[in-house]
Amino acid sequence: MNKKLYIKTWGCQMNEYDSSKIVSLLNNTHNYQLTENPEEANILLLNTCSVREKAQEKVFHQLGRWKKLIKKRPEIIIGVGGCVASQEGAYIYERANYVNIIFGPQTLHRLPKMLDQVYQTRNPVIDVSFPKFEKFDFFPKPRATGPTAFVSVMEGCDKYCSFCIIPFTRGEEISRPCEDILSEITQLAKQGVREVTLLGQNVNAYCGTNHDGSLCSFSELIRFVASIDGIDRIRYITSHPTEFTNEIIEVYRDTTELVNFLHLPVQSGSDRILTMMKRSHTVSEYKSIIDRLRKVRPNIHISSDFIVGFPGETKQDFEKTMQFIIDMNFDMSFSFLYSPRPGTPAANMLDDTSEEEKKQRLYMLQERINQQTMQHSRRMQGTTQRILVEGVSRKNIMELFGRTETNRIVNFKGLPTTIGTFVDVKIIDVHSHFLRGLLLKTEDQIKLHENNKCHMSS
Repeated sequence: MNKKLYIKTWGCQMNEYDSSKIVSLLNNTHNYQLTENPEEANILLLNTCSVREKAQEKVFHQLGRWKKLIKKRPEIIIGVGGCVASQEGAYIYERANYVNIIFGPQTLHRLPKMLDQVYQTRNPVIDVSFPKFEKFDFFPKPRATGPTAFVSVMEGCDKYCSFCIIPFTRGEEISRPCEDILSEITQLAKQGVREVTLLGQNVNAYCGTNHDGSLCSFSELIRFVASIDGIDRIRYITSHPTEFTNEIIEVYRDTTELVNFLHLPVQSGSDRILTMMKRSHTVSEYKSIIDRLRKVRPNIHISSDFIVGFPGETKQDFEKTMQFIIDMNFDMSFSFLYSPRPGTPAANMLDDTSEEEKKQRLYMLQERINQQTMQHSRRMQGTTQRILVEGVSRKNIMELFGRTETNRIVNFKGLPTTIGTFVDVKIIDVHSHFLRGLLLKTEDQIKLHENNKCHMSS
């Protein structure tokens, strides 16, 4: 009988990466096949995120829905992992005693043994410890699922921003050995991956060891990844202004594989609020980073994160953020209302701004960003863009889609044989969430054209 695994993932790209490893791990050890239908699953897993408001309640609401399935099939195994599991631990079982397994982000590799233990005893298993990077030693060989892939290079956070729960749920910053990362990416490249996204809570704080025991910086890691045959594009997320070094800017100057797009969270345009957030950088320091970066990459697109309604944020603080957004000409953003995270310093701060006022501020900020996003998109109309074709469009099965260097989705008509390759398209139409393109050159035609240019110049 085929055993089925259903996994629901909430949160960031790191959670998506972890879930993909869980699927591979349980397939290798117990031959579980992934299913999109929880009704037919033998195991139901919830990989959680604790960053946003009411994260815990969201988990228990989902568990309540799954409880109904247990009444029909008592043999179902239910597991809760990720940051909420790390934060709440045994309390999850106290409140939902039908949960069999509770595991943290650093113990997901122990799932096969936890599963065996539950099958043998039917007793709950809880492991939310922090065994550093032990988990990567137990992961199966990386398996590509398309031309793009996520690769975790470091985890955890030492910044302790006053609003953030991540240091408590993911642990301290720990960097994987450089050789392990390069080996994983090399294996993915051999399977057809052309673009990798390097992941970490503070990815540019990466400081892993080389094979000779010396330390490898994030800028050096990018250069190493760029030298791997088959890897033509490199992205990374999420970075922190404090670790955005001159060496990283130099990589942008001379490493063409690094895309013309940067997501660099700032959170606020007010120095007073940044100090209360314990962000360890100022507005002027952030501006200096972007100014220096634009000198070596004039066409780079910048996105950021913003928290609206942080405790004590005044109208003047918000106005400074709005002006900052205009001054920096941000392309995109992830913006949210502040929500208190239990156990963080900000949760105890006085907050006298009404919810209505906060929502109005968020609306104004998002409208401004949306306007700037469309302005950037309209400038692309009529231009030729090189995109990596990722697959069939979700909007129209007769079309393909890919992404520009600046992270724009482009839908266009083309042959399925171009999936996994780079093509040149002319942008012929602009929409709020995607662009429409006209195919100009396939990858073979691009190479032929570039070879002819080389012969003519020589």
